[in-house]
Amino acid sequence: MSQGARGRFLGSLRAGRALSDEDFERLYEQHAVPLLSFLALRTGDRALAEDLLADTFERVLRKRSMFDRRRGSEKSWLYSIALNLLRDHARRSKVGQGATERLQFERTMEPSSRDLDQVEDRDVVGRVLGELSAEEREAVALRFGADLTVPEIAELTGNSLTTMEGRVYRALRKLRVELEEPSP
Repeated sequence: MSQGARGRFLGSLRAGRALSDEDFERLYEQHAVPLLSFLALRTGDRALAEDLLADTFERVLRKRSMFDRRRGSEKSWLYSIALNLLRDHARRSKVGQGATERLQFERTMEPSSRDLDQVEDRDVVGRVLGELSAEEREAVALRFGADLTVPEIAELTGNSLTTMEGRVYRALRKLRVELEEPSP
């Protein structure tokens, strides 16, 4: 996005005007891919992640007049909507361990050794993520799936920066220990 276009976009947000169609499209272009990565990591199901992504942007489109730049960045607002939809889905479907579900693997007639290795790697990561608490899984998904900074995660979740730094650190330490142990 050019500096001028970005300035107009942010200016319309600061001025309190509703997002125009053009502004909405720019928001989608900037954040759809990392948001989809976050949702896929969090749910373990790409199709569900795509549905949640669509629902998130549908809600953004419907509620775009409610965005208030003084309360946070558009990125934080977008991820809060996605996180709320993700939590709503988990409650409705009673799936509390969404991050531990395996990513869907489309089988080919003759899977290559590389494909099988990728499936095995996903299984290991899924198992190890399952050892983390729900809060730790969420922190890891936001940090590495959504590529948010720790301060952004703290703002999004409403936790202190110190709490989120500790949570991410503990989760990574646990993951490292689990991944270094030989498989049973």
